[in-house]
Amino acid sequence: MSDTVVLVIDMLNTYTHPDAEKLSPHVEEIIEPLSGLISKASSRDDVDLIYVNDNYGDFTAGFGDLVRSALNGDRPDLVEPIVPPEDCRKMTKVRHSAFYATPLAYLLTQLQPQRVILTGQVTEQCILYTALDAYVRHFPVVVPPDAVAHIDPELSDAALTMMESNMSADIVPAAECLL
Repeated sequence: MSDTVVLVIDMLNTYTHPDAEKLSPHVEEIIEPLSGLISKASSRDDVDLIYVNDNYGDFTAGFGDLVRSALNGDRPDLVEPIVPPEDCRKMTKVRHSAFYATPLAYLLTQLQPQRVILTGQVTEQCILYTALDAYVRHFPVVVPPDAVAHIDPELSDAALTMMESNMSADIVPAAECLL
């Protein structure tokens, strides 16, 4: 059982997609707080670190393939600081929610965390849908706004408001997540 689970969602990205130009400046803003949170999570026994990343339609890709592609993409500077530690759990996903067609729900049921911290990208898409799926499964959600990146600032603000209001998510800075 874990007190806390930190999910790192879709951060292994090549930044070669149509929204990359809009997304990457916002990813730049979260790299430092996110890498600090990952480092802190990795050093604690009461925290499980889980990376969940889109396979981008490549069903032959293993997790290591996703890491290599991201490191060889257009923005390795956004990937290098958050490369998954060897000893963390990793899984691929096929759609927006980290729960959709993955073993995440089963794993979290086994770990029985007191809270699930959602980090990564994109706030108004994958983070929002993952938060909803966590909420309907009765997992308490925490979202550090300085550790999630967005494409559209207005939609991001609306998504954070929805997570807080409709899903009882705690919205707290990354530095305060693992106090």
